[in-house]
Amino acid sequence: MTSELSRPQTVRAAALAVVPAALADLGTLVRIPSIAFPDFDPAEVARSAAAVKELAEGLGIFDRVEIRDAAIDDTERGMPAVLATRAARNGRPTILLYAHHDVQPVGDEALWDSPPFEPTVRDGRIYGRGAADDKAGVMAHIGALRALTEALGPDFDLGVAMFIEGEEEAGSRSFAPFLHENADALRADVIVVADSGNWDATTPAVTVSLRGNARFTLTVRTLEHASHSGMFGGAVPDAMMATIKLLATLWDADGAPAVAGLAQRDADTPPYSEETLRDEAGLPADVTPVGTGTILSRIWNKPSITVTGIDAPSVANASNTLSPEVSVVISARVAPGQSAREAYEVVEAHLRAHAPFGAELTFSAVDCGDGFLVDTSGWAVTEARAALADGYGVDPVDIGVGGSIPFIADLVDEFPGAQILVTGVEDPHARAHSPNESLHIATFRNALVSEALLLERLDARTL
Repeated sequence: MTSELSRPQTVRAAALAVVPAALADLGTLVRIPSIAFPDFDPAEVARSAAAVKELAEGLGIFDRVEIRDAAIDDTERGMPAVLATRAARNGRPTILLYAHHDVQPVGDEALWDSPPFEPTVRDGRIYGRGAADDKAGVMAHIGALRALTEALGPDFDLGVAMFIEGEEEAGSRSFAPFLHENADALRADVIVVADSGNWDATTPAVTVSLRGNARFTLTVRTLEHASHSGMFGGAVPDAMMATIKLLATLWDADGAPAVAGLAQRDADTPPYSEETLRDEAGLPADVTPVGTGTILSRIWNKPSITVTGIDAPSVANASNTLSPEVSVVISARVAPGQSAREAYEVVEAHLRAHAPFGAELTFSAVDCGDGFLVDTSGWAVTEARAALADGYGVDPVDIGVGGSIPFIADLVDEFPGAQILVTGVEDPHARAHSPNESLHIATFRNALVSEALLLERLDARTL
């Protein structure tokens, strides 16, 4: 005689059963080019929000499902987000599930091996823009809720709020106002941010630290107008030379930031080899890593400075001219624990102090987001670790992440009593933001199962 399945076993079976449909729905979402940047069609972001709303409504568990936005300022509103809520019953907690449905631009399509908005399966991975970051996060939430509903019925006691943002990749400019305007609907005991990664394709992770980010545009000007390089070169400093000399002062001989006042966090890191770094980052054999200390300390706990864009004459348009002005975008990753604004100020002070030849510097488009350190002492982290271990069959690893999720600071400000969990569906080869972004299908399956098991554990918990 076969014994009945336990609640967790029933939820696991249901979660495994919904994976194919979740992957099919993910493909539908990936086909929508929901890029929230100013130069792209906002109608596609609206279409993506409508598709997510339809998926949420199809669950049949929410008291309400709406598409909402919030004001950025007096003249501009943010991109559409999906907000769905159901009230907790019988003393159970409420969980807020966050992900975002907007995606990065694709960049040079010639670098993609398949069309970026046509999901393509190769070697156990789904390729497409947003397949990992973060439409897979959306579908992990939807799939986990489907599994819970299939296993327990729609009348389970857990309270659920789901917030699927529409402009995370474009800077989350309306995030804080959205939280404030919808605070009552979003208030929760536990918040799951499904926008991070895992240790590897088979080992889950709980993200316990994130670096902050200070991003700005620097314009260097040395001339009132362009001049002939043959007539004046050698006596007149051009903006390109000044910019190159100035930027070179930002790093020491090891390639580590050489800016006084940038902090670093003192924390242990697990073993991680240079070979693993080369494999995961695509670092060629003849190119050496930069920085000092353990590799993961450089990525998780120390600052970094990157020039991510430049406006200067192109190679095709090069002429024998002294450039009067050059602009660059600088992105400084900030060690957890240091204010991003403080980091920006010391970088600006450094650049002003090292400006060569009296070059005129202008700083604009400053965007600062603080890092985050997770409080791992709460019961929600314990429940999450147990669910991940059950879902993956491997104990999770606590990791730091070199990237930034600045809006988490807004969540802490608006909901100081909530326990925040940062999880994800990506593995180190997902190539989020890059050409050939992809989702490892087995990792997605395990992430969906783990989240469904976490929901079951919280539904069984009385506050």
